[in-house]
Amino acid sequence: MASFTLKVNGKQHQVDVDPDTPILWVLRDNIGLVGTKYGCGIAQCGSCTVHLNGNAVRACVIPVSGVGDAEITTIEGLSPKAEHAVQQAWIEHDVSQCGYCQAGQMMSAAALLSQNPNPTDKDIDNAMNGNICRCGTYIRIKDAIKTAAKNLS
Repeated sequence: MASFTLKVNGKQHQVDVDPDTPILWVLRDNIGLVGTKYGCGIAQCGSCTVHLNGNAVRACVIPVSGVGDAEITTIEGLSPKAEHAVQQAWIEHDVSQCGYCQAGQMMSAAALLSQNPNPTDKDIDNAMNGNICRCGTYIRIKDAIKTAAKNLS
């Protein structure tokens, strides 16, 4: 066990965990932020996507020892009251069906829009590649990203 100080959603959290523990489990089990989901454990499905210094990353494969002083943002930190343009667009387009992958989808979309406020279809496809939706709501996801981009401008 080792002690780590993590900055998550703007707050400092002290955790005592094995250095190899993926940040997904630290977020869920130690900090109590359960919006980030476990999907595959091998960074292939995107359900566990969070932001690390604003970049979309897979929390299931990044050890807590690899975070350093980077800022972690989870779906709970995107906007506590679901007021972020991406979250509002998801609601407007009724994207979610089962909803399991949607936190990761929204985190990937938010990272894309923070880096590219006017993405093309190809940009969206590239940014969302690897975020798997078992319900197949890809068309609504893309439409929601386009709406969020307009609302962020």
